[in-house]
Amino acid sequence: MNGPWPKASPQLADQFRELAAGLEGVDVRKMFGFPAGFVNGNMAIGMFGDTYLVRLPEERRTERLAAGWSLFEPMPGRPMREYVALPPEVAADPEAARPWLALAATHVATLPPKQPKPRKRA
Repeated sequence: MNGPWPKASPQLADQFRELAAGLEGVDVRKMFGFPAGFVNGNMAIGMFGDTYLVRLPEERRTERLAAGWSLFEPMPGRPMREYVALPPEVAADPEAARPWLALAATHVATLPPKQPKPRKRA
């Protein structure tokens, strides 16, 4: 990516944290300077600039892509294949965004817990 990463609007970031805090099993922390939600160590939801991203099961992801949504692509040509970007109008509406974040958290809860990587020796 050329240049600095986009900034998140404080309003959308606060809204994201509020929505994520209401999801069972979601641990909110920063990922690349943006809020993200993890379930059992696996990222389920996140932000990049003002974009909300959700990790959806394959059938729901395919359905959303067919409806005109897009894969989350933090750098041109480098999509994160399991993550879909919520359209701006969905992300801006907490009532519309909440079910997608909840679906992502529920889906990721079915995945095996992420094992911590061993620390490299200096």
